[in-house]
Amino acid sequence: LITGKEDAANNYARGHYTIGKEVIDLVLDRTRKLADNCTGLQGFMIFHSFGGGTGSGFGSLLLNRLSIDYGKKTKVEFAIYPSPQISTVVVEPYNSVLCTHAMLEPYTSVPCTH
Repeated sequence: LITGKEDAANNYARGHYTIGKEVIDLVLDRTRKLADNCTGLQGFMIFHSFGGGTGSGFGSLLLNRLSIDYGKKTKVEFAIYPSPQISTVVVEPYNSVLCTHAMLEPYTSVPCTH
């Protein structure tokens, strides 16, 4: 379990560039330790949201770094896409567009729900 003092405040840029940059090395180090303990690592399953700052910003940063470190491994992403009918945050559409753009290339499969 990895904890922090603050969140991304529903802001993709804070999750990706500010808060995310502070914790990404710790998260990748813990992931690397877990992967080293596996006898036959086949890939990663990722569950995250596209609407919030942490799910979209830090999620895309983490997944891009996993693609660099574990390029040949399968990465299956389960994405929760925001619904315009029940959106509570004004910037959800922007977070979603930025996150969707970051997720286009490096993934094997991306089932989306909203």
